[in-house]
Amino acid sequence: MKLLVVCASLDLTQPFSATPAWWQLLKALYEIGVDVIATPYQGPALESLWWRAAKNPAQWQGDSFKWARDTLRRLMPGGSSPQPPSHSEAESTSDRAIRQIVQTLITPLWARHLDHLLTQQPDIDAVLILTAPLNHLAGIPAEIQRKHGKPVLYYDGDVPASLPSMSGFASGFRIYQGADPGEYTALISNSQGGAEALKALGAKAVHTVYYGADPDVFSPLPVPSQDIDALFYGHGREYRQQWIDDMITHPSKALPEARFAVRGTKLGDLGRATLLPYLSFSKLREYACRSKLNLCITRQAHASVYASSSSRPFELASMGCSIISNPYLGIEEWFEPGKEIIVVHSQEEAIDRYRYLLSHEAERLALGQAARHRLLHQHTFQHRARQLVGIIEGYIR
Repeated sequence: MKLLVVCASLDLTQPFSATPAWWQLLKALYEIGVDVIATPYQGPALESLWWRAAKNPAQWQGDSFKWARDTLRRLMPGGSSPQPPSHSEAESTSDRAIRQIVQTLITPLWARHLDHLLTQQPDIDAVLILTAPLNHLAGIPAEIQRKHGKPVLYYDGDVPASLPSMSGFASGFRIYQGADPGEYTALISNSQGGAEALKALGAKAVHTVYYGADPDVFSPLPVPSQDIDALFYGHGREYRQQWIDDMITHPSKALPEARFAVRGTKLGDLGRATLLPYLSFSKLREYACRSKLNLCITRQAHASVYASSSSRPFELASMGCSIISNPYLGIEEWFEPGKEIIVVHSQEEAIDRYRYLLSHEAERLALGQAARHRLLHQHTFQHRARQLVGIIEGYIR
C-alpha cells in the first residue's frame, strides 16, 4: 500500500501535541510495509528513515497565518482565552475571519499541491489527513475523489476536544465550523464515545483507532535509582484543575516525606512538588523511569467521553511505569484497573494509594510490568497501523 499523508506538522518543536504520536504511527506504517509520502500542513517538510517528505506548499503563508490568528485572538473579544466545554457551536468573529482568509489564500495552494502529487504518482492508493484543519481543506477531498478516484480519510486525534460542542484549547483550531465531514470517504478518531457526534456532523462512516506507543521509543530505561516518588508530566491546567490539586498539590503537602516532581508549564499551585527542567525527550523518559509512581491526569474533555484515548497512558505503560490515573471513562478498554493501572476517585484515595504503593515495592513493580505486558500485546503503534491499513483497504476500489 502507498499512502499520501497530510500531517498537521512533522516538526517536533512546534506546539502540536499529537506530532510525536504521528511520528510513531508513520514509523509503524513503514515497519509493516506501507510506502508513506508525508507532507506537513504546518512547518517544514522533514525527511526521515520511515517516510518520504513532500514540501509544504504554503509554508510561509501558514507561518503568516499562525501569526495573524494569534494576533486576532489577542485583540478581538472572546478570541484569546479558552473556555470550559460548552454546548455552544458558534464560531467566533476572529475564527470566521481567519477561516475565510485561509480558504481564499491557502486552500487553493493545497488543492494544486495534492492534485500534482496524485497526478505524478498514480500508484498512491489513498490519502490520509492527520489533524490538519478540515475547514482549511474544504472542497479538496471531494475533488480528489472525483478526479483521481482515491479514498480520502480524515483522522481526528483530538476528539472530543475538537468537536464544535467543545471550546477546544487556546492553541488549537476550530476545525469543523465551515467544513463538510461528509465529503470524506470516512472519518477516524481516537474516541469511541465521540463516534455518534461525528456522524451527527455528517460523516459518512466513522472508525475508531486509539493512540498507542512505540515500545522501541518508549522503552524502560535503566536508572541508578528511583529517586522521585511521584511524577507528573503535562502542560496547562485547562480542564484538569481539580485533579492537579487532588493528585499533586494537596498530596505533596500531606506526604512531606515523599518527593513529588513535575515537568510542565502553566500548572498553577503545585504544593511541595519540584519543577524539573526540560532538557530533551530522552530526559523526559529518564524522569519517568526514575519515578516510583507516574501520575496520569487526563483532561476532563477526554476523561468524560467514553474511551477517548490520549497518548500518556500508553507511553507510560510502554516504559513499564506504575501508573496512577484520575477517573477516566472507558480506561478499561485499554488497561485493567487495579492490575495494570490504579484509578483514584478523590484526594483522600490518592494519598492512601500513594502511601501504600510507595511502601510496597513488589506490588508497585508488578503494576508497571503488567501494564507493559498489555501494551506490547495490544497497544503498540504497529497494532494501530495494521488496524488503520485494514480500514483503508476496505475503501480502495
